[in-house]
Amino acid sequence: MFVALGAMLTQAAAQQWNVPASECSAAAGVITHRPSGRTISYGRVAEAAAKIEAPKDVPLKDPKDWKIAGKPLRRLDTPPKVTGEQVYGLDLKLPGMLNAAIRDTPVFGGKLKSYDEAKIADMPGVKKTVRVGESAVAVIADTWWHAKTALETLPITWDEGPNAQVSSASIADFLKTGLDAEQAFVGNENGNARDAIARVAKKVEAVYAFPYQHQATMEPMNATALYTTDKCEVWAPTQNGEATLAVVAEAAGLPVAKCDVHKMLLGGGFGRRTANDFVQQAIAIAKQMPGTPIKLLWSREEDMTHGRYHPITQAKMVGAFDANNNLTALHMRISGQSILSFVAPQTLQAGKDPVVFQGLNPTGPEAQFGYTIPNLLIDHAMRNPHIPPHFWRGVNNNQNAIYLECFMDELAHAAGQDPLEFRRKLMANHPKHLAVLEAVAERVGWGRPAAQGVHRGLCQHMGYGSYVAAAAEVSVSDGGNKVKIHRIVAATNCGHAVNPAQIERQIAGSFVYGLSALFYGECTVKDGRIEQTNFQDYQVMRIREMPKVESIIMPSHDFWGGVGEPTIFVAAPAVLNAYFAATGKRMRTFPLKNHNISFA
Repeated sequence: MFVALGAMLTQAAAQQWNVPASECSAAAGVITHRPSGRTISYGRVAEAAAKIEAPKDVPLKDPKDWKIAGKPLRRLDTPPKVTGEQVYGLDLKLPGMLNAAIRDTPVFGGKLKSYDEAKIADMPGVKKTVRVGESAVAVIADTWWHAKTALETLPITWDEGPNAQVSSASIADFLKTGLDAEQAFVGNENGNARDAIARVAKKVEAVYAFPYQHQATMEPMNATALYTTDKCEVWAPTQNGEATLAVVAEAAGLPVAKCDVHKMLLGGGFGRRTANDFVQQAIAIAKQMPGTPIKLLWSREEDMTHGRYHPITQAKMVGAFDANNNLTALHMRISGQSILSFVAPQTLQAGKDPVVFQGLNPTGPEAQFGYTIPNLLIDHAMRNPHIPPHFWRGVNNNQNAIYLECFMDELAHAAGQDPLEFRRKLMANHPKHLAVLEAVAERVGWGRPAAQGVHRGLCQHMGYGSYVAAAAEVSVSDGGNKVKIHRIVAATNCGHAVNPAQIERQIAGSFVYGLSALFYGECTVKDGRIEQTNFQDYQVMRIREMPKVESIIMPSHDFWGGVGEPTIFVAAPAVLNAYFAATGKRMRTFPLKNHNISFA
């Protein structure tokens, strides 16, 4: 967009001077006619430029000519975040604003039967108690604490519905039925994996499982709404302002032209704030007190138990070898939830959710499978429990990378081969995948002795258009129950590296997310409801647990890839493979806390 805008501004200046646009250049807010030295500011030609049709094909500047892009730059928004000056959604204050606290049915799919408003009518600050949709009740008060305190006292009766009998165990059993089911959606296939596996004498099998997880944003869900019969304004921390505007118009029952969305800075999003359930609630509450701005803030407990969760899945992995220990077949059966079936069922492809196969696709620029195997089958048996799935930083790449890269290690050891050399033989047709893998192997010292008691693991993956790899060095103690991650080397080819410093920050931050998930992250279900309610039972990494991170940024300058999510994928499998090298034990279900494994 900015390249096209620059071309339009340059064209407008050239027309004003009656010279060829090719003789003009734009930089630092000024357009210069090189032969004559004449200059003019962008502002002086902006009106004329707006009348020029945007060019359809604008050549991008060669990276060798970049002046700002490609250099490591500091973020401009760091100081106000550090000092507390930055205003987030929950900080917003408006004249005459009231506050609302909400409770939804504890079981997804349940309904609100009744509540006794009279019991709290005289409590301090309470203005009104309102029903919100079919399943929730909210208290409006002068302060949020008054609203929350009254809500905790409010007698409520729920109709929890049939899902109240569901547990983590019953969900696990449900997913197990998909591991050997006849019907499954095929995501990647070549040759005949089933036949090849049936005919070999040597095969390796393993079943992995990945749990529900919560985005655990530091700022709970919130939105402020001001509704009148003629206009609706919403102040919301949202990851998708356009989608939020559409939700506002629908919830308010007003034309889009009469609705405004003021995007607030996110106190963490990670995919959770692409959903707008909390915005819908805020408007439903505000409509019951027209003309009064009302800020809805979820409690941490409401946030944890009414989230949109990383989907739960299991995977059955089967690999087959010929007599020379060459991998001839691989069948990867994923059983579990589909995000799109919940978020956007209209985008399913003949019932198949393509997002399930992130990092496992046969072709395409976004997330390709990085190995060539003569007989390959990757398929998905869709099993959707009642807990709502959603996008969670890295999405399905997270478990897919664990399933694939840890099983690749299993196959390498079963064949008696070095894990790097085993992968290399399968990656000749995938040079970009191989390049990042070899980069981390060289940096970590693969093939050379590690320090006494230190063990290594590596992995690679592709997602969001970028090629990533990691190599981890760990040591263990207490019989394998304590793990010290000394360092992780991460390589990223994101095509073009616009701000290398920001890429390094994203890599380190993503490892916090990925390793927190590996060691701690799990939401369990009992009596149909999420059991975890706050950070005391949904932990994240502490600073002392964070390993040293070494980033290798290796742009190939021939595509544009992402950096915010890809390296999350490789944090866990690199550490898991190093843990196996240290202990000889394979961990296939997560988080590691369930195996009494913690950070040293």
